[in-house]
Amino acid sequence: MNKTRQSYIYACLAILFWSTVPTAFKISLGELDILPMLTIAALTSTLVLLIVVLAGNKTDLIRKSSAKELLKSAILGFINPFLYYLILLKAYQLLPAQIAQPLNMIWPIILVFLSVPVLRQKIERKSFIALFISFVGVYIISSQGKPFNPGHSDLTGVMLATGSSIFWALYFILNVKDKRDEAVKLFLNFLFGSVYLVVAMIITGKWQVEIGFKGAVASVYVGIFEMGVTFLFWLKALQMASTTDKVSNLVYIAPFLSLVFVHFILHEPVYYTTPAGLLLIVSGILIQNRKSVRI
Repeated sequence: MNKTRQSYIYACLAILFWSTVPTAFKISLGELDILPMLTIAALTSTLVLLIVVLAGNKTDLIRKSSAKELLKSAILGFINPFLYYLILLKAYQLLPAQIAQPLNMIWPIILVFLSVPVLRQKIERKSFIALFISFVGVYIISSQGKPFNPGHSDLTGVMLATGSSIFWALYFILNVKDKRDEAVKLFLNFLFGSVYLVVAMIITGKWQVEIGFKGAVASVYVGIFEMGVTFLFWLKALQMASTTDKVSNLVYIAPFLSLVFVHFILHEPVYYTTPAGLLLIVSGILIQNRKSVRI
């Protein structure tokens, strides 16, 4: 099997798993509070990433980590999984899955605007056009089937879902600037993030709550397929692809595929405005990612 075909297999696996995550979020949040759910997921992901590190004989890279590198992981672990997922899961708690998931998708556009102060990059005109188109999509999705009579979605949930994209974009920028091995970086980030979550559980007394079986299983699933191996599958797909552009664009199938799981497993009626708004958000992202033609 050639590398191009393998890259598509890894990409399709990643997309399939990511598309099931909004459903898993809602199932787990149906039985668990946000903090216990996220703690179970983060601990699971940390264990999975440790296995990946051990299988790759990369433990020496952890032992050789400098104080500066550990500080980076401590900061990144606070952003993700701690802060980012606390915000995102609160949005999922307040909104239908089909609304919360696509609203979070605007992070590639936010990434461009954060790159100005962080990476000292200039903003092109197309970025403002892309941002406008994507926010029209956000408005349409949040209307929940009534674009000319808005106000049906929980405003706090909408703000949290879109706001979480800022933290993910910031995490993405800082993570890209960190040139350490990906598996080692992810493991240390989630190790620190898990410590923060366990401490928060102890302080708030959430560790004493009763944990339902279905909620626990869904949380473990999230830890494996949202936070753990799926990201490594995606990186593998990009590394093996002859051209990353074609593979990268496949990720936009995930939010549309997730609507199928949301409808048939959670039994959410899919508003016509959800795929319509999604198309606008994805269009904005594709406009942003389009290479400028210089004459």
